[in-house]
Amino acid sequence: HAYAAPPPLKVIVTGAAGRTGQLVFKKLHENQAFDVVGVVRTEKSAKKLMRKVNCGLGQVIVADVTSELNVEHDNYIRGLEEADAMIICTSAVPQIIKRSLFKTLINKFFRRQVKPPLFRFRPGQHPEKVDYEGQKAQINLAKNIGVKRIVLVSSMGGTDPTNFLNQIGKDENGEGDGDILIWKRRAEKYLLQSGLSYTIIHPGGLQDTPGGQKQLVLDVDDVLLKNKERQISRADVAELCVASLTVSAQKNVAFDCISVTPESDEEIVSAEDALVAFLTLGKTCDYSH
Repeated sequence: HAYAAPPPLKVIVTGAAGRTGQLVFKKLHENQAFDVVGVVRTEKSAKKLMRKVNCGLGQVIVADVTSELNVEHDNYIRGLEEADAMIICTSAVPQIIKRSLFKTLINKFFRRQVKPPLFRFRPGQHPEKVDYEGQKAQINLAKNIGVKRIVLVSSMGGTDPTNFLNQIGKDENGEGDGDILIWKRRAEKYLLQSGLSYTIIHPGGLQDTPGGQKQLVLDVDDVLLKNKERQISRADVAELCVASLTVSAQKNVAFDCISVTPESDEEIVSAEDALVAFLTLGKTCDYSH
């Protein structure tokens, strides 16, 4: 008998127009083992994604997955049916307040005390709404349409409420819509309790650099924050997302990841092999506190 290849795994990528989501979508689109559908928030994002990845209209769906969805009445749900997995790449994105940037530059010029510029989130696009309520809505949607596995791209730093990233979106008095890592961690806990199979990825500082150039290091519970090198390429994170669909498919796991400069004669380990090696250790992040 001729060997028949298994049918492709149908995967939904949410936040597919974002900088990490786009890379995940592209990698899955170019791999015949997967049938990918990207979900984006606006028509403009859909057109941009289709141009960049060169995919068809049927592969991109415009919907706000961050609001609770009515599975019976929403037409676009049809394009998401029978999906095996969902990769969640949505995240609240801070924007710099131009006025505060101008102040910082002026103070620098006059050599006065320099306060870092302030950031804010777009109305309705703050962490509680996007990273907590929005991710909860996506996890509920996944359950409602029969998705079995979720890969969630989150962030390192979630074990420490005082992490500086939690200040983004707040004013000088600590008021405002911030606490991005606190809301992300609450969404992760919701996923843990959902009964769905999961992989949670906590990247270090995200860089727009080519993947496969540095050695991936995986660990748990923010111990990697002590490292001098704490960044990771978005392309490497995308590779870990794809690897999570196959090599960690039978295990529920949450891990942190960074990449470090290799020794001159060191061979770079692929994302898949790095994940396989990590899984043999039996470690996962601790959510008991």
